[in-house]
Amino acid sequence: MAPILSVRDLRKTYDGGFEALKGVTLEIEQGEILALLGPNGAGKTTLISTICGLTVPTSGTVTVGGFDIARDYRKTRSLIGLVPQDIALEPFETVYRTVSFSRGLFGKPRNDAFVGEVLKKLSLWDKKDSQIKELSGGMKRRVLIAKALSHEPRVLFLDEPTAGVDVALRKDMWDVVDGLRADGVTIILTTHYIEEAEAIADRVGVINGGRILLVEDKDALMVQMGKKQLDVILTDPVDALPESLARPGLELSADGTRLVYSYDTKAERTGITRLLQDVAEAGLVLRDVQTRESSLEDIFVGLVEEHSAGEAS
Repeated sequence: MAPILSVRDLRKTYDGGFEALKGVTLEIEQGEILALLGPNGAGKTTLISTICGLTVPTSGTVTVGGFDIARDYRKTRSLIGLVPQDIALEPFETVYRTVSFSRGLFGKPRNDAFVGEVLKKLSLWDKKDSQIKELSGGMKRRVLIAKALSHEPRVLFLDEPTAGVDVALRKDMWDVVDGLRADGVTIILTTHYIEEAEAIADRVGVINGGRILLVEDKDALMVQMGKKQLDVILTDPVDALPESLARPGLELSADGTRLVYSYDTKAERTGITRLLQDVAEAGLVLRDVQTRESSLEDIFVGLVEEHSAGEAS
């Protein structure tokens, strides 16, 4: 089956010569959730704006549901819902009228039952007659999602949807996203919260400097690139790492109380047994030993740092 969204060699150069997108190629399948991670200025918002028809690309192609965003603008735009970063809502309008009006903008006939269903799914039904100015920040973001869903899109872009939302409400929003996926909506999510990608995404994409560095199944990414870290906590701090312990992946913490050893989970031998033997022979006394697996954040930071170093060299 053809992907619901296909991006081919997409480039965007602004007046003045700044190249925001540098040949982005990406395919997204129907019904999946893709988390797009990247630092500020990486090109996330430019990519979304271009796909949604808000920014004109310099070159390249984008198709949504098999339709080209340039040749079939009205068709592709009707297939896309966008939840922007900024909360831009009419403060004196009611929730219900705000969502209904957005549906009408796309030429959809009035459908009170559908609008009501959207509001109920987003826990907004009891606020339907409230003015926007009376809502909390989290509720306003839910209204933005309701607006984006009002015309029944098949692809939903969420650009930093939980920015400024407290942790409890953020998890509620994850449940909302999961429910949308169950309805067959394809979701592309940009976020600064790595735990958001870990919690709800099927695949993770990393963008930096206008280039896609990686798009990978989340679980496969953790297996392929994840490392484990062994913390050897010492009873007495040391000023320097003994020469007999020097080896790749081993560092002494700044306060001298821990030996931090990073090792590859896929390696045939981890070297942990030998390390602990050498620690004992060096006369160091262990107080505790702890392990932890690298998170998606560790992987993300490593990829971005590696790319930035390559760009600088």
